[in-house]
Amino acid sequence: MRLSLTTWNINSVRLRIDLVAKFLKSARPDVLCLQETKCIDDAFPLKRFKRLGYEHVALNGQKGYHGVAIVSRIPFESKDIRTFCDKVDSRHISVSFGTQANIAKPLVLHNFYVPAGGDIPDPALNEKFDHKLRFLDEMTACEPLHPRGDDRHILVGDLNVAPHENDVWSHKQLLKVVSHTPVETEKLKAALAAGEWVDVARERIPMSEKVYTWWSYRSADWTVGDRGRRLDHIWVSRALKDAVQDFKILRDARSWERPSDHVPVTVTLEV
Repeated sequence: MRLSLTTWNINSVRLRIDLVAKFLKSARPDVLCLQETKCIDDAFPLKRFKRLGYEHVALNGQKGYHGVAIVSRIPFESKDIRTFCDKVDSRHISVSFGTQANIAKPLVLHNFYVPAGGDIPDPALNEKFDHKLRFLDEMTACEPLHPRGDDRHILVGDLNVAPHENDVWSHKQLLKVVSHTPVETEKLKAALAAGEWVDVARERIPMSEKVYTWWSYRSADWTVGDRGRRLDHIWVSRALKDAVQDFKILRDARSWERPSDHVPVTVTLEV
């Protein structure tokens, strides 16, 4: 079975539901993972998604902040929500797919929204940055995020870290900017290594090439200078490494009317 999966920090699902609908009608991924939905579960636009053919929905929402969701055209069989740093702030949700979706071997999907970390890259001075570092440490230590052997797991989301030199527009200028500081990049790499994950983008695209999924709202024209960062990630367990068939970043979505500052990132696998 061929499975296509998209991750997208939508920055308010209700505000941008028309953009989501536009994308779903065009790309038709089997599964869409959203971050920063910014609404409680009861306010999530379920009816719109169901009209679009996405009848299976898992939600972990929060009023006005954060929030993650998984919407799917194929059924999933279980849902789980994990908390990190002793905070109930709607930053994780996972589902598993199996025989109901005509998938012979179980497939576990994690959707994350890692804390952004504020503006000051010093945990002693910035509580938000301290929270981010502790969150990454807990991801590294979390055993359910450590697929082994034949485990078929996928981890996606806005991880809010651009880990490699060419994941940012200027490695030198961003070394002291939150999302690309050495302490963050090393902690994200540690989480990747602890689970023996494969970073799909960097498996498919050479390290020598620039890759971005986010462009700041602070720039009047995001295309000028192309000052982006790769904050949105798709990881697969080693058992799925050879199953990856395609990988796409929809850069054009950053130019849509009233866009998110992130764009959709899609992987296609033979599962």
